[in-house]
Amino acid sequence: MSEIFQYDFLVRGLLAALTVAVLAPSIGMFLVVRRQAFLADTLAHVSLAGVAAGLLFAFNPVVGAIGASLLAAFMIEKLRLKKGFFGESALSLILSGSLALAVIMISLAKGLSAGLFSYLFGSITTVSRLDEAVILVLGATVVVTVLINVRQFFLVSLDEELALSGGLPAQAFNLLLTVLAGLTIALSLRIVGALLVGALMVVPVLAASRFDMGFRKTHFLAVTLSIFSVLIGFFLSYALDLAAGGTIVGVAILIFLASLLLGRK
Repeated sequence: MSEIFQYDFLVRGLLAALTVAVLAPSIGMFLVVRRQAFLADTLAHVSLAGVAAGLLFAFNPVVGAIGASLLAAFMIEKLRLKKGFFGESALSLILSGSLALAVIMISLAKGLSAGLFSYLFGSITTVSRLDEAVILVLGATVVVTVLINVRQFFLVSLDEELALSGGLPAQAFNLLLTVLAGLTIALSLRIVGALLVGALMVVPVLAASRFDMGFRKTHFLAVTLSIFSVLIGFFLSYALDLAAGGTIVGVAILIFLASLLLGRK
């Protein structure tokens, strides 16, 4: 296994994957508290449309994914605040629309290219130096923002009306949290892909939640389990010649199943 560290592209992929391992459950914690795990899948499909646009019009697909995610974050919050428009309805509308747009752009590009396939299921070995720099810089920005505003994010996620009554600008923090979720998903596409990123954001959080600890301890355990899933999944995928994204999420699922037993005890 030590030969992995002799290859720059594998080291880049591992560093990017570990960054995503910290990001995903850090945002997923608040999505679970808000009962909006479906938001991750919605933004993942939106990011896919941005990737398709990047491949069709020949610009960096990661930039397209980030731009599409940020636009969708504003749209989701706009629709959520409209009277008579339930949050799930807004998410379903944006998911369906973005997926339709992605399919149209794929057809214009004359089929599913290998590049788009890597964003669907992840491809750690194709992480470029530019991808690594973007993931590290924006990832650090997301983590610092979460750490600074963790109390506010938790309060607006737990009870928005209580947050408003306490003088907290709940709408602004809801929008910021949705934007951070979009950024996290866009940065995760290279690692686990659009079809699996939602699982990496939610499954470690669900596993950690089985132990009935406080929010901070649950957050720390979720990040630890996510890092463990990435490390084990990465080395297993290399040893057994498996897809890294699927292997990482598979390990996370196994950890969750183990937590069902350990949590009861």
